[in-house]
Amino acid sequence: MTDKFLAIVNPAAGGGRSAKLAGAQLARLKAKGLRVDAIASMASGHALQLAREAYDQGYRRFLAVGGDGTAHEIINGIFSRQVKTDRIELGFLPMGTGNSFLRDFTDKGAESSIEALFAGRKRRVDVLRLCHASGTIYSLNLMSIGFTADVGALANRRFKFLGHFGYLLGVFVRVAQLKRRAFKLRSDAETFWDERSCLFLAFSNSKYTGGTMMIAPTADPTDGYIEFVRWGPIGRLGLLKMLPRLYDGTHTQHPLSETRRVRKVEFALDAPVDVMIDGEIVTVNVKTLDILPGAMDVYV
Repeated sequence: MTDKFLAIVNPAAGGGRSAKLAGAQLARLKAKGLRVDAIASMASGHALQLAREAYDQGYRRFLAVGGDGTAHEIINGIFSRQVKTDRIELGFLPMGTGNSFLRDFTDKGAESSIEALFAGRKRRVDVLRLCHASGTIYSLNLMSIGFTADVGALANRRFKFLGHFGYLLGVFVRVAQLKRRAFKLRSDAETFWDERSCLFLAFSNSKYTGGTMMIAPTADPTDGYIEFVRWGPIGRLGLLKMLPRLYDGTHTQHPLSETRRVRKVEFALDAPVDVMIDGEIVTVNVKTLDILPGAMDVYV
């Protein structure tokens, strides 16, 4: 087992900004005495494969050089291999467009992350575990289904080349096509299944998503709980009026919004659904979601 960090660099993160800046930032870490190996991912899913292989080679300390998607792939590569007795450490050189998870701890971006690495300043954080019909997905940030996943799916599949404008375009298209559906579920010790119609359901480990949207304003990634936000079947006009409040968390004050802390959620869905998880979209038949308390050490 090695005590070196493995920096997994996503050159495409931040619209190519990572490719331009990563080398200088990694050289700065090495100049300060950190022992760092580095490797670049070449395509979507490659960082997951690299993290998995690195774990098998003895690495337990990782640096995500990119955005939320890079960190997401790294933890999934690690946790597909992790032995429970191991402690995994993850640091960040945030160079993506979102970097949502870090916003729970600092608004200073890369400088704060680098300071944490130099000082050895880290915290135990929770990890979400989503089990579906064909596998398991791990998350630092959130899982969401309904309107939020519908927007993400449309933006990723049709408008991704437009960047942030593509996401906004996805929002307005999905408002026009508004769906309010029931996702059959129950949480913790509940014996009844909740089949109420809703706009979206979000299950958060941290407050932010998409960089600045505060879906779960009271979430805490160190408390051992999932922050469950349910927004009921609001209409188009009401939704348009409320959308700006997703950015300051006051949407949770709406009469159709409910928030509670849970440890486990069971689903009884008839078919696969689009799921937004750490900004990525997957289509899976969701079975359970639970929390792994203090599963990882993060430099923040």
